[in-house]
Parts: sequence; structure tokens; C-alpha cells
Amino acid sequence: MSFFQFTPAFANPQGSPIRELFPYLSRPGMISLAGGYPSPSLFDQEGLAAAAAQAMTTGATALQYGATEGSPALREQLAAQCQARGIRCTAADMLVTTGSQQGFDLLLRVLIQPGDAVCVETPAYPATLAALRQAGARMLSTPVDGDGLDVEALAAMLAALPVAERPKLLYTVPNFSNPCGTLLTQQRRERLVQLALQYGFVVVEDDPYGELAFTDARPAPVYAAAQQQVGEAENPVVYLSSLSKTVAPGLRVGWMVADPAVLRRCTVAKQTNDLCTSPLAQAVAASYLQSGRYGQAVAKACAEYQRRMLALTQGLKARLGDLVQFVQPAGGMFVWLTFDARIDPQKLFDAAVAANVIFVPGKAFYADNAHLHSMRLSFAAPDVAQIEQAVDRLAEAFDKAG
Repeated sequence: MSFFQFTPAFANPQGSPIRELFPYLSRPGMISLAGGYPSPSLFDQEGLAAAAAQAMTTGATALQYGATEGSPALREQLAAQCQARGIRCTAADMLVTTGSQQGFDLLLRVLIQPGDAVCVETPAYPATLAALRQAGARMLSTPVDGDGLDVEALAAMLAALPVAERPKLLYTVPNFSNPCGTLLTQQRRERLVQLALQYGFVVVEDDPYGELAFTDARPAPVYAAAQQQVGEAENPVVYLSSLSKTVAPGLRVGWMVADPAVLRRCTVAKQTNDLCTSPLAQAVAASYLQSGRYGQAVAKACAEYQRRMLALTQGLKARLGDLVQFVQPAGGMFVWLTFDARIDPQKLFDAAVAANVIFVPGKAFYADNAHLHSMRLSFAAPDVAQIEQAVDRLAEAFDKAG
């Protein structure tokens, strides 16, 4: 007999399929196209060191417990970030979170009960799927095409569902999504808001990659599209974002913009989760954003990630040709690749590992009915020379698995 009687969600828990690849990364000479990590070479270490020194001039404030909602200085800076993206908001409209993943977890705690339906774009970020499983949600898969979430497929699904089976919530990454790298069009953003208003579900807009654009032609956030449609009425969209991909993931600073009723409940939920996001990390983040270095650092990252993306996509076209299909991303960190059905997925993965290159198999990104002949490749962490070598190794693996 065991003393430990686990809850149903943790009776047989599934670990992160991406983090389970970590043992391979320690192999000598391994080149990883797997993890969605920003490049350490692009961290503004000088600027962050100065921001940390500035944060410590506040005396013990940065070392003490802080308000659950977040520090006023950081919330002001994050509100300015959102305003620059097209969202009308103030510091009072947001909650600082320990990464945007915590924001999603808080929303599930305050909105979702076991058995509730949640729409999720498919393929989807594995941590999202894990959080939904742990919440006991019933997942409704919504397809994605080259322009992001297929809102007309969503509309057809919603129209066919009985009222009792309709979703309470929909999760989407509209900007350079993980894993597909797609960008949701402005027309689809507006249509998504219309569907949320018509069918009464909440849209969770997760936007960790939106600043990492390779073009200036970027649609406004879904949250902003909703503001245009509802005015001062209740907004059905919750906006999540993070500094993890643009400043440093080690800060663990994210934020939520939402209706006051949602923020109030998520704040109470956060109080029992971690009391508050690290005040020291918040002070460093606020000082860094106040320094004026953020824009230059992001521009540098965008230029370098575009170089790396082109090295990957051009190499894939040259070496693999018709064996693979993908949409060239206009930003972010990822390429979603599907490959010829005659190639065995497990043999391909094994051959790639043997050739010292690793990717994330596509099955990790599905709640069910996985597309096995697919993979996610990240061009963010390796440099151009490593990417070129990785493509050569991947082509070798395809030859062996074919």
C-alpha cells in the first residue's frame, strides 16, 4: 500500500516531450534544432547588468515581498509595451506573472472545471496541452493552415456543437506560433472576436513571439481587435505576453491584460501559487525597459533570427526538396515541417540522433490523432554555421530513413 494517493491528473503524468530530449543534448557535437530557447549570444548582458545594479539601489525593496499584482514601475513599463502594440491599457489593467505560462495556468484555475471544453489550435505548444490535461479540460482541436488558426473551420465546428458542448475558452498563439511559425491575418483576428462574442467563449491570446518579426507589416493583437468591436464593454480576450524571448527567460517575467473581473480572480489564485513574481526580477526588468535599450536589442535579435531562419529554410529546400513541405515564417523561432509519408518517423529520429542533430517529433504537439510525419525545427539557438551543418546532418538522416 502506498501512502500517496495522487489526484487523477497526476496518477500517470506525462512529462514535457521537449524536456525529455535533454539527455541527447549532452552528447558531444550534438546540434539542437529542438528547444525553443533564445540565443544566449543575443542577451544584452551589459544592459541587464546595469539594470541589476540600478535595481539594487532601491535598498531592500527589491529583496522584500512585493504586491501580487506586480510592481508599479514594471506595470507602467509593460503598459507602454502593450500600447506600442496597439492595445489600449494602463498599469491597472495588468497582472505581472512568472512567465506567460503561469498566466495561462491561472486562467485555467479560475475559468475551467473538469469536463469543460477548450478549443486549442492544432498542432499546439505541448505545455499548453499538459496544462489542459491537468485541468481536466476536454480539448477540441482546431486546425491551422499557412495563415494561422482556421477560423472558418472553427466556425463550422461551433455551429455543429450542441449548446452544452460549446467551449468556454480558446487558446491561440497568433504571432509566429509555436510550433507552426504562422501569422494570423487581421481578417481572421476580427472574425475570431466575432465568433467569441457570438458563442460566448474567452480567447486566450498568447504572444511571446510577436516582437520577433522579420517584417513591419504586423496585425494588431486580437485583444486590440476586440477593443475595436466592443468599445468599453467587457472584452472576451485575455492577452498574455513575456520578456522571455526578447530580454531573457531567466527573468521569468510575463504579464496578463484582461477584464478587471478576470484580473481580480487571477490575482487571488496567484497569491496561493507564488505570492508574487520575484520583486528582484521585476526591478531588473523595469530598470532595463526604462533604460531605452530594449528596442535596439529586439531589432538586433530580429535581424539575426532572420539570417538563421533563411539559412535553415534555404538549406532545407536545397538539400531535401520535395521530400518536405513548410511555410517560411515571417518571424519568431520555428519552422513546422512535414515530410514524405514513405519515411518512417522513428527511423528518421534515430538516424538524426546518430548524425548528431536533434529536432522535436511532431507527435509532441497533438492532443490526439497526431500527424506523425512532421517535426518542429527551431533556428533560434544555433548560429548560421551550425544550422548549415545541421541541415547536412538532417539530409543524411533522411537518406537513411527513406
